[in-house]
Amino acid sequence: MLNRRHLRVKVLQALYAYHLSDNKQMKISEKNLLSSVDEVYEMYIWLLSLLTEVADYTLVDAEERANKYLPDENDLNASTRLSNNLFILLLKNNSDFQMNAKKYGVSWSFDPEIVRTIFNILKQSEQYREYITAESNDLRAEKEIIKFIYKKIIRVTPSVEQVFEERFINWPTDKEVMEAMLAKTFSNFQSEVVTANKLAKISPAWNEEDKGFILDLLNRTVNFDAEYQTFISGKTQNWDAERIALMDVLIMKMAMAELEYFPSIPVKVTMNEYIEIAKEFSTPKSNSFINGILDRILAEFKELGKVRKAGRGLVE
Repeated sequence: MLNRRHLRVKVLQALYAYHLSDNKQMKISEKNLLSSVDEVYEMYIWLLSLLTEVADYTLVDAEERANKYLPDENDLNASTRLSNNLFILLLKNNSDFQMNAKKYGVSWSFDPEIVRTIFNILKQSEQYREYITAESNDLRAEKEIIKFIYKKIIRVTPSVEQVFEERFINWPTDKEVMEAMLAKTFSNFQSEVVTANKLAKISPAWNEEDKGFILDLLNRTVNFDAEYQTFISGKTQNWDAERIALMDVLIMKMAMAELEYFPSIPVKVTMNEYIEIAKEFSTPKSNSFINGILDRILAEFKELGKVRKAGRGLVE
């Protein structure tokens, strides 16, 4: 699920797009930011749908094998057990899954070879042979084969990776979130009663807090862009301004906005989060550069009374 670091990254991506755009309209940037979050959920629904399609393909495979010119005994008795997998049946009957699959227009019919490829790899595996011959069909066992399909086949098959990359522009950074949501789904599905099982949420507190957090962080960073640039320029006088990467500047400005306008977020959390984001999204030397500049800006912010944190131990 989207944690606060993922949400910060979403804001960073929106800010980067905003600064490169000729159309500096905040409403458009806000809409694009929320859409990028929603896209993570859409990706999650597409993945769940792919799992159901693979399960259903057992019926197609069994029919094709039975209709061969000279089918053998194995062809005539091909297992279709996966099509009745309990987890898959519960998922397919989940009202939220049905609603969102319709909302996003999810269908893998545009590339039927994807499902065929996954199933053909699956049916050659020892895990699948054990599954179709096992006597137990409790929900826990049923989930294990679906986990195997994702972890050992979907996750590592280049053609599947390519489809997701082409469909979802932020796939490389959002894949981790989608996997966490899938893991949460397996954890949530504990009952054979359809209505008792819930899909994963995009974040633990999306409607209550997280949506407001990213929109506020985006707007604060843009609204005080010039002021924050002055602080940065004052601490980088020995640097050629044009050689300081835009990503580095945006990371520092976001950190400044968070230090100043988010009283419930501890200073240490803000500093550590943006240093970690710099490691992932900027140049190899950006980490130490940003760390040094932010330390000096933080000291000045404290002198000016800009850091006003609420709660014991939040200022450090």
